[in-house]
Amino acid sequence: MTESPLDALLEREVARFEKTHPRSRALAADARRSLLGGVPMHWMVRWPGGFPVFAAEASGARFRDVDGNEYVDFCLGDTGAMAGHSPGPTVRAVAAQAARGITLMLPSEDALWVAEELGRRFGLPLWQFALTATDANRFAIRLARAVTGRPKILVFNWCYHGTVDETFATLTDGRVVARAGNLGPPVPLDETTRVVEWNDAHALERELARGDVACVLAEPALTNVGIVLPEPGFHDALREATRRHGTLLIVDETHTLCAGPGGYTAAHGLEPDILTIGKAIGGGIASAAYGFTEEVAARVQAAIPEGESDVGGVGGTLAANALSLAAMRATLGEVLTDEAFARMIALGERFEQGVQAAIDAHALPWHVTRLGCRVEYLFRPGPPRTGSEAAAGADPLLDRLIHLYALNRGILLTPFHNMALISPATTAEDVDRHTSVFAEAAAEIAASL
Repeated sequence: MTESPLDALLEREVARFEKTHPRSRALAADARRSLLGGVPMHWMVRWPGGFPVFAAEASGARFRDVDGNEYVDFCLGDTGAMAGHSPGPTVRAVAAQAARGITLMLPSEDALWVAEELGRRFGLPLWQFALTATDANRFAIRLARAVTGRPKILVFNWCYHGTVDETFATLTDGRVVARAGNLGPPVPLDETTRVVEWNDAHALERELARGDVACVLAEPALTNVGIVLPEPGFHDALREATRRHGTLLIVDETHTLCAGPGGYTAAHGLEPDILTIGKAIGGGIASAAYGFTEEVAARVQAAIPEGESDVGGVGGTLAANALSLAAMRATLGEVLTDEAFARMIALGERFEQGVQAAIDAHALPWHVTRLGCRVEYLFRPGPPRTGSEAAAGADPLLDRLIHLYALNRGILLTPFHNMALISPATTAEDVDRHTSVFAEAAAEIAASL
């Protein structure tokens, strides 16, 4: 196997990581006795140093590991901590509610406030709650199938909607098949799912015309294979085609909340039938929500006999618990405010400009894309228009090197792709620190190629 010019750089960074993280390395070795793969959630094996960093404490936009190393956190729990780590209003609300009761299977006044605030932000009037965006998406899909009487859903190639069975599908020679890494799919994916490329309005029209698609589940922009933005007019075509073919449109704003207080939906005037969101809205406490238009809500309610409302595969014992609702109220009301988003998006622009300047300075064939306060760079010359193009631009060696290079210099990026997210606690100095580290990495990489 031919050695890449970058292998020597990577070897150096691995050695540096091991030297500065002895306690994490020891804990990782001990963890193999009781944790599958030595980690509490198996995707944690994806961290780039050969073993994960063990966290000790976090606050705002920073965290410290068990070896005493401090980091500026641009991963932010892959959006789960987008509000910053342990924001004061959320911590106080959670502590107060925990003392009064955590879960009761009964409504709380906070549920009304949160539903009305979500309605104000996203424009849908009626809401339900879950614990994760995965659950919100699963429930929305089931309800869409129930009210339309149709069996299939449609998703976009290389989308991500959590661990929803129907969405881990891709296209191979025009056929819908399970994506690589899809563990134990319950049925062949072509039985449940139609897949088209993002920004391909003609393929979308062709598949919806078959008449068997209950819903299209879509992020407003792909965010888990690098940011792939919609082309002008694509959302208009998506909305027109779904309405014409009697297909419900579910918009997943879990990651694209970064576009503003009401996500991409409010920022760009989208009109979904159902909207799902999770992760950030509870400030790190497990929480999610899904909302409906008046028309769809009436159809949903008609499809659920009252006596069978607890056995339909929608809901959960801990869903809408009092603690989650208290966290959502505090986070939405006092942390992820309109004013906070204005600062966050401005810092996202600063981050993007710093990365672009370094790319230009070293004439690297890379590009950077921003969506609100979320920024990503891909190792390809220009922005992709489809998920397939974005996936083809991946470079596992370069990806690992960039992540480890940043980690060794106190910068944490999202491990699965080169995503950086700005929180209300992130500062201009934090952004400039990343710019400095990225520019240093770009100079070394350019000199090695």
